[in-house]
Formats: sequence, structure tokens, C-alpha cells
Amino acid sequence: MELIDYLNTHFLTRAQLLAASGIDGARLDALTSAGGMPQPSYRLQLDVRCASFFGEHVEAHTVDYYAPGTPSWIGVLEAGTEDPFTVFARRYRAALAALPLATRDAKLGDGLDAHLREEWGHFLSGTYGLCTRTGLPEDIAAKELAICVIKELTADQQRAPELERLRQAVDLLDRASTPFAPHERARSSRHRYVDAVRSHYGLAAA
Repeated sequence: MELIDYLNTHFLTRAQLLAASGIDGARLDALTSAGGMPQPSYRLQLDVRCASFFGEHVEAHTVDYYAPGTPSWIGVLEAGTEDPFTVFARRYRAALAALPLATRDAKLGDGLDAHLREEWGHFLSGTYGLCTRTGLPEDIAAKELAICVIKELTADQQRAPELERLRQAVDLLDRASTPFAPHERARSSRHRYVDAVRSHYGLAAA
């Protein structure tokens, strides 16, 4: 039940998403088919067995879970004023420019155009709904930038990193990342770049 409790706390079911967005299921399916709508980040297949005075009953259900920022993105799609990727890329770039950290990683520099296309694919597949708090471009950009900076600062194990800059990057990743589902935490980017780095370098949580 810990997994279900986690999903119900941090994500929206399809029914909750429809209610929050003010659209029906057919419209959601149409937006998804059009190629601008993220897939659910989690899909549970539930086999329910019930026993009562009337005997046993068995039924199966599929429950989809979406990132909490998805209603906001549906608003973008429903406005229909711009190509969805154009909106995604502009917001991603703006978030990078506004953040108080910089990286030498080429994917966020000269290679940003190609990187944004890759990020768009992950966004549509629901991957970033799984690992960022909102699933929106701003958190995705923050997560990518923070990890790049953390990797740069900790790459040379023989040299002490700039701890204040490292703390800023770790705190940024902490704010942008989900807690992750219980069965994913040990393998997650949060464990590797937040928990382990704080422990290793003695950085207090924000």
C-alpha cells in the first residue's frame, strides 16, 4: 500500500486530471494522440479480490497517474496559440537563463537545440512527471542543470569542490525532484545526487 499512498499523494489520477482540467476523457485522448500531451507517469494494473457474505468477487482495473503540473500543460494545449514543442523549448530556455548556476556541459550550451528535442521525447513519455515535482519545463530544466553542476564539481575525487556552489546545485535538485516511489528510491537521481552528495560532503538539507 505504500506505493499507492505515494501515488495518491503526489500525482493525479486520470479522473482527477480531467476534473482539474475541465475536459472529458475523449478530449484528453485526442490531445494525447495529437502528440503534445505527456503520457501518464505511472500505470497500475490492479486485480481486486473481494470476499463477503455473498461470496467472492474478482475485478481488474487500470489506474493512470499524471504529474501534478499536467492540468497547467493541458491549458497550454487548449489555448492552441503555439506549437507545443515551441512552448516547451521557450520555457525550458527561460528557466535555464533565470537560474543562478551555470554549467560547461555542451548539452545545455551549444548542443541545447538537440538536447531540447531529446527532453521533449522524455517529457511526452511521462518520464519527467515521474522524477520532477510538477513535470513542467521549469522543473525539468532545473533538474538537468543541477545534475550537470553536481557532476562537474564532484568529478575529481582528489580535489575539494566549491562547497557553496555544490550546496546550491544540490538544493536546486532537491526542490525540483520528486521523492520517488518507494521501490525506485535506491536507484534514483535523488539518492545519487542529493542524499549521497549531502552525506559525503556534509551538506545540511535546505
